[in-house]
Amino acid sequence: MRTVPLPVARDFERAREVIREHLTPTPLIVSNANGREVSLKLETFQPTGSFKVRGAIAAIAALPPGSRVVTASAGNHALGIAWASARLGVPATVVIAETASPAKRSALEALPVELIVHGPDYDAAEAHGLLLAADPERRATYVSPYNDPHVIAGHATILDEILATHRSDVPLTLVVPGGGGGLLAGIALRAEALATASRPIAVYGIESEQSTGLSTSVRAGVWTEVAIGRTVADGLAGNLEPGSITVDLLRGRIAGFVTVSDERIGDAIRALARGHGIVAEGGGAAALAAIRSGAIPEVEGDLVAIVSGRNIALPLLAAILGA
Repeated sequence: MRTVPLPVARDFERAREVIREHLTPTPLIVSNANGREVSLKLETFQPTGSFKVRGAIAAIAALPPGSRVVTASAGNHALGIAWASARLGVPATVVIAETASPAKRSALEALPVELIVHGPDYDAAEAHGLLLAADPERRATYVSPYNDPHVIAGHATILDEILATHRSDVPLTLVVPGGGGGLLAGIALRAEALATASRPIAVYGIESEQSTGLSTSVRAGVWTEVAIGRTVADGLAGNLEPGSITVDLLRGRIAGFVTVSDERIGDAIRALARGHGIVAEGGGAAALAAIRSGAIPEVEGDLVAIVSGRNIALPLLAAILGA
């Protein structure tokens, strides 16, 4: 089991500097979810189609000169690493599962990285990536999609952008996709730092009902393996790396976890497409799905959902839109 340091204040400061230099702030638009006003933070507008590029470029920028990186990913983090490695001139090896989204695999094949396809699922790909990084001949650093202090700090910059755009001094509720917890931990830590007496910030984590490794581990207080089912939200599927720092970081820092079904996610994908012309993948629509399902309590103040990514295979998107 790896020992991973917790993020510190300087990590968040440096991540904000790096993101300002390399990425354009993403839009925040107003929408309606079954009669509730909700603002949507559109990470679908990132150059790789997902928020994951934030953590990737923050982590790679923190490495010493002459480094190379290895990662494993369901697809979006791999795209982020590939984009960031090309941007910063750092060689990268990316491991994806045989079952990775065809849209994400196709995009990766067009980028200048060493792409390795290994194993039947994300857990197997991650284990292989960790083995590659441990090989002394590679002399590489493993950059986890979630279990990394710089990745977590990079993802936290989403909240800084939300508050810069949405200037309001009322309570704020953020609805955030879960997955491995890197985004959720970054948002929760930053919310803790930026909340005020008049503007408390509550954070809800959203998981697919087919993959609840994060919430199960947080509730147990220790890494816990669970059975993973098939889900349209492939970016949220998979168990955590044993010892992941996201488990301890999330304990006591969020308002709760909510699980959503593929049916609810499909409904949210259709709502985004028909209401706003926005393409979202399954994990990207999960936060809105939770709101539309009525699972997020109605409280005073403003409500924001993070639409985290758009990288969905076109045949799957067509099937969902036509349902």
